[in-house]
Amino acid sequence: MDELLHLPLSDIRGDALLRDRLMLDEVALAALQRSILAEGLRQPVEVFALEDAAGPGHGLIAGLRRLTVFRRLDAAAPGGRFATIPAFLRRPPTLADAVAAMVGENELHAPVSPWEKGTLVLRCVDEGLFANFDGAVEALYPALTRQARSRLRGFALVVETLEGRLAEPCSLSVARMDRLAAACRAGLAELMHAILDEHRDSGAETQWRALAPAVAEAVLAPEDPEPVPGRAPRTRRALRLHSGVTLRREWTRTGWILRIDARHADHPGIVDDILDLVERWFQQG
Repeated sequence: MDELLHLPLSDIRGDALLRDRLMLDEVALAALQRSILAEGLRQPVEVFALEDAAGPGHGLIAGLRRLTVFRRLDAAAPGGRFATIPAFLRRPPTLADAVAAMVGENELHAPVSPWEKGTLVLRCVDEGLFANFDGAVEALYPALTRQARSRLRGFALVVETLEGRLAEPCSLSVARMDRLAAACRAGLAELMHAILDEHRDSGAETQWRALAPAVAEAVLAPEDPEPVPGRAPRTRRALRLHSGVTLRREWTRTGWILRIDARHADHPGIVDDILDLVERWFQQG
């Protein structure tokens, strides 16, 4: 039977586990704080004992928002009623089980964004808790259908491919994450990197509009032709030249277009040079 403790806040490490919630909504935290002040804590947090802990003796499993509110209230009036917090002591067999328990609790409460879920899956694999995306998704989200688990693997692939390049990734909807996953699976990572490099300082909506041709290509573009024996397959979507020019092919509903970015070119007339070269290629004979 789980033991109910009243632990000092300093005895709990909120970062002892990989977490699926990367951001805390300040509006939701304010509402929770008002509720706790008016009615007290309705549900204890959940912790596990940290072995050989030199510092805090317990790691947080579930209740990050509740612990955050208690810490804020205690900081406002140190040593008062919020200096300790009720906590259920859980005994998960492994760290992976503890992470799965955290995910299960969060699924019942405030929603976690698709990007945050994908990040957790990726981090669990990177940290060696699971061998691959399949194992992580099946262990962390066992109740999901096969289709939903496939979707989560796609979310992890998007994070692995685009992490550090997107503005406000936690705001991406499920539909947009699905489309980005399709683009990743279609081999368009290099193209998306090139696009986002051009819009590194842009806002989320501007970045999404710039990515739209790439994610549309993942669904609409025809398959690449069969490779010619003795010739490398022509599957490149982006080409960066030493002259500072980037050429990018994009699929539209009316066919392919070739986009030339010469903003960083060595000399301003290089686009005309490219057009002259293309003309010579295709006008011969």
